[in-house]
Amino acid sequence: MQYISTRGEALALGFADAMLTGLAQDGGLYVPDTWPRLDAGAIAGFAGRSYAEVAVEIISRFVDASISAVDLARIAREAYGDFRHPAVAPLTQIGVNTFLLELFHGPTLAFKDLAMQFLARLMDNVLAARGERRTIVVATSGDTGGAAVEAFRDRRQVDLVVLFPHGRISDVQRRMMTTSGAANVSAVAVDGTFDDCQAIVKGMFNHHGFGERVRLSGVNSINWARIVAQAVYYFTAAVALGAPGRKVTFAVPTGNFGDVYAGYVAARLGLGVDRLIIATNVNDILARTLATGTYEPRAVVPTTSPSMDIQVASNFERLLFEACDRDAAAVRAAMASLAQSRRFTLSSRALSSIRTLFTADRADEDEVAATIRTVKRETGNFIDPHTAVAVAVAEKEHRDPIVPLIVLSTAHAAKFPDAVEAACGSRPALPEWLSHINERPERITALPSDQSAVEKFVLATSRAAQEGAAA
Repeated sequence: MQYISTRGEALALGFADAMLTGLAQDGGLYVPDTWPRLDAGAIAGFAGRSYAEVAVEIISRFVDASISAVDLARIAREAYGDFRHPAVAPLTQIGVNTFLLELFHGPTLAFKDLAMQFLARLMDNVLAARGERRTIVVATSGDTGGAAVEAFRDRRQVDLVVLFPHGRISDVQRRMMTTSGAANVSAVAVDGTFDDCQAIVKGMFNHHGFGERVRLSGVNSINWARIVAQAVYYFTAAVALGAPGRKVTFAVPTGNFGDVYAGYVAARLGLGVDRLIIATNVNDILARTLATGTYEPRAVVPTTSPSMDIQVASNFERLLFEACDRDAAAVRAAMASLAQSRRFTLSSRALSSIRTLFTADRADEDEVAATIRTVKRETGNFIDPHTAVAVAVAEKEHRDPIVPLIVLSTAHAAKFPDAVEAACGSRPALPEWLSHINERPERITALPSDQSAVEKFVLATSRAAQEGAAA
């Protein structure tokens, strides 16, 4: 299998190179040149198997011979062996045929752990075999940064620089990035929004001379390996509720479109998905796009669900590529229009294609708070504001009550204790094994929202750049 760019002007790469490269040189995102397919028997066979075993079965469909089956199985066992629940991603029932998929049992209490723990080990394996070193720069709206720090800290082949929007994430999210103490990790507070951080990272990838000097890699959800790793929990959840014998619906809180796009990948692989519900907060570019056909960013509004405070949903480009029948020229035209006039309009055919599987809506701050209160009162469970967005949006949907509804619970409520307490009057506590995080010293670098300033900092911290200069 080869990986091609959504913009059609970059060389096709194998799995390992696509993973290490992240963003294609033409600015596009990598997707497989063909879609593998799992038959009903293979999906049914996931029942009763460990999460790591299912992960290997799914991810192996996308991996080439550069990674051996033995290494892949070992990486999966190591990645998921320390999760705090034996099922890794368990289901909890909160209503009639309504379930929460708990994706917060990893080391940083967020769904990003399920892909990042796998990706870090996979990259380390490939780089060690090649004798290479890489510099990873990642933009985060909150959870990606902490998951990346935990996964990549102290790894010999990688230096990690995390950019986060100053003052726009929770204290727990920030501390998960700034308290690791690892010499190969730097946390940078950028004076701007997540979209500003993301634009800087994309700009660095498009600055090819700089990227070559630091051996730049990315682990945002632009990285294909992260997307395919996230597709795994769609399968384990659906099989637990009767797949492939019946379809399920997923409600997904999303900002950058990566997590819900992973659901699309699962559907393309053969999972019976009735609908994928895109749940947004008031930063509702995705809901507006599906309603009107026009993709038009607006100013970012800070909310209690900061990981979704995004107006440029990068992974939507992957879905656009498929909706346009893989016409890279159409994608290039849309992205050029977005860069020049801050908007583009989907063709009626592309919009109709997207609407066959996806629906979308938004939840405002009052709805989020009310949902947190209701779920706590009726079930005794705390849910975080991002999960509450998805629950609130799912309740607005007209749905067949026979079809199970799975709401992705993407973070532990204790990562957002102030927002949860304000909503329901009770404060969720961090697990005992993480309570010491508030006592650790923080190490933060503050920088302006300026690509050249960030590049200068990255050059100073990159061992790959220093070794290249010495050679």
